[in-house]
Amino acid sequence: MKLSITLALTLGAFLSQTSATALFGGNGVQNPLNLDKINLKNPLSGAANKAKSLLQQLGEVTGENIDNLDANIKEAWSDMELKFPQTMKNMKMTSEPQFNIIKKPESFWDFHVDNSKFSDYKLRVKKTEPGELGIDHTKQYSGYLDVESEDKHFFYWFFESRNDPKNDPVVLWLNGGPGCSSLTGLFFELGSSAIDENLNPVYNPYSWNSNASVIFLDQPVNVGYSYSSASVSDTVAAGKDVYAFLELFFQQFPEYNGLPFHIAAESYGGHYVPVFASEILSHADRSFDLTSVLIGNGLTDPLTQYPEYENMACTEKSGYKPVLDEAECEGMLDNLPRCLSFIESCYESESVFSCVPASIYCNNGQIGPYQKTGRNVYDVRKMCEGSSLCYKGLSYIDSYLNQEIVKEKLGAEVETYESCNFDVNRNFMFAGDWMKPYHKNVIALLEQDLPVLIYAGDKDFICNWLGNQAWSNALEWSGKEEFSAAKTKKLFSDDGKKQIGEVKNYDQFTFARMFDGGHMVPYDQPEASLTMFNRWISGDFALGTK
Repeated sequence: MKLSITLALTLGAFLSQTSATALFGGNGVQNPLNLDKINLKNPLSGAANKAKSLLQQLGEVTGENIDNLDANIKEAWSDMELKFPQTMKNMKMTSEPQFNIIKKPESFWDFHVDNSKFSDYKLRVKKTEPGELGIDHTKQYSGYLDVESEDKHFFYWFFESRNDPKNDPVVLWLNGGPGCSSLTGLFFELGSSAIDENLNPVYNPYSWNSNASVIFLDQPVNVGYSYSSASVSDTVAAGKDVYAFLELFFQQFPEYNGLPFHIAAESYGGHYVPVFASEILSHADRSFDLTSVLIGNGLTDPLTQYPEYENMACTEKSGYKPVLDEAECEGMLDNLPRCLSFIESCYESESVFSCVPASIYCNNGQIGPYQKTGRNVYDVRKMCEGSSLCYKGLSYIDSYLNQEIVKEKLGAEVETYESCNFDVNRNFMFAGDWMKPYHKNVIALLEQDLPVLIYAGDKDFICNWLGNQAWSNALEWSGKEEFSAAKTKKLFSDDGKKQIGEVKNYDQFTFARMFDGGHMVPYDQPEASLTMFNRWISGDFALGTK
């Protein structure tokens, strides 16, 4: 759900505390950038380590001979240490998971699922009686996907549709970060209930399981209730685990296989969805099919999206008043040319040595000025308050999910639930994942006739609608010319009385601007969000516009 300036996409996602802001996620974003609170210790210790540059340290961690690196890359790293000394000083290249695990006995679980095609993966399933936690009246399952050789354990929670589960679609929901729990999406955005200040569930009439069965998956490992003694630090590796999870899930629950199946995510989900969908489609022998994908306020094509930060904060192009002063805006413009050159280098090489400087330089220069004002990076109308993720209600969710009765009913095996894990966020950043050109995967999806919806709340800063509109228009797919020529049409509520957004569509590709939504559209505009979602999963790719 959100961000953090060190890299910033957290709630929906959450860029990372190393450079600028935690960015993406519905949830997935922690307090975006936190330049003065970054805690990235170096992996080496002692006096000898202090004399080594960060580039030398990264070379040791990766095993790369930095003497062979291009002179421009070396200059970029030196420049980072000069321009952002505090950020760089506090960085650490690696992190060790710190979980106290309380394993459930085999007898606790109702089902144990395996498959010879996925010999390293096992699925544990617990049937949760709907009345026990009072989150919803529908059928529910929770449990873990275990990757035994790698000691990885992914937690999931499934809610059957409130309407017609035998015929309604199935949706996998993912929050961003990277490093934020999808249970934030469940309890703060689009799930069956919210959690109030007294830690009681509050029924959500606009839950996305009104007409669809929804799976909430905590990934990558060491996020939410998921855990591991190892770590995942890039989107591609995470995609292989998600594919295995889906295969075993549909094996255990064949009644849901054969129904339309969609993947939806927000924030850093703009990275996840294109890669995860590509991984699924790469398996011709898969036992399930993929109907469409949805990305909300995502980070997908940084090269095209980053120039829009200044427009979002400093001009009326955003549809809202400017929120930064002239000096801050000039600083963003001055930073932009070199920022874009760094991203271009990352796109060309996809090397950690090129992509990490791009993340640090661009997030400090383009997101940092906004975050330092104390404004909410997920909503330009608000100041950040209540928690590092800027919303008071998120702390209620953490407290609720840390109750022993809740953990016992769900089979959670971690001692402490945290909505976002900044170590995971930093691992992704230091793997160079942040600035990679995952929009190329969207091209491949469209060319395989997979419907793609890009939607964006127009009051979000961190993954703003201007940037998402820009990359959607710029995407080099076979329908680009027709999409560019398509008219933007008004999106109305179900009763036709209120305009809730704007839609641009050609064939199977759609961009929707959702009025008055922040980074988490289902949180800010629950009814409008459900209208959009229901139309899309019904197969209406124009979302009811004419």
